[in-house]
Amino acid sequence: QVQLAESGGGLVQAGGSLRLSCAASGRTFSYFPMAWFRQAPGKERDIVATIDWTGARTYYGDPVKGRFTISRDVAKNTVYLQMHRLKPENTAVYYCAAGSPGGSYYSLHYSEYNYWGQGTQVTVSS
Repeated sequence: QVQLAESGGGLVQAGGSLRLSCAASGRTFSYFPMAWFRQAPGKERDIVATIDWTGARTYYGDPVKGRFTISRDVAKNTVYLQMHRLKPENTAVYYCAAGSPGGSYYSLHYSEYNYWGQGTQVTVSS
């Protein structure tokens, strides 16, 4: 079993930056593809970024390309999402997710992920 805990959310002005962290516990998640999703009120949970178990391959949703960076530190069992040039439309609850061991990082739908954190609120003011 994998437990995920996000942190780092908060209130930031448009144009600002935040770094989200997702700490995994319960078992090693070295071979798990990981992802960040976000969900705004009344909307579906959408993909933000994914990373494979090696950390070498990543995917970004079009709205965040060039502004967000996903990374992982296997030794610390932690995945990060660095967010720059934030916009009000980025306001949402951000969730960390883990897939299946050895699974593809190119899994873009929330139904493909088995483990979830509780989410962290990111609010971007204009």
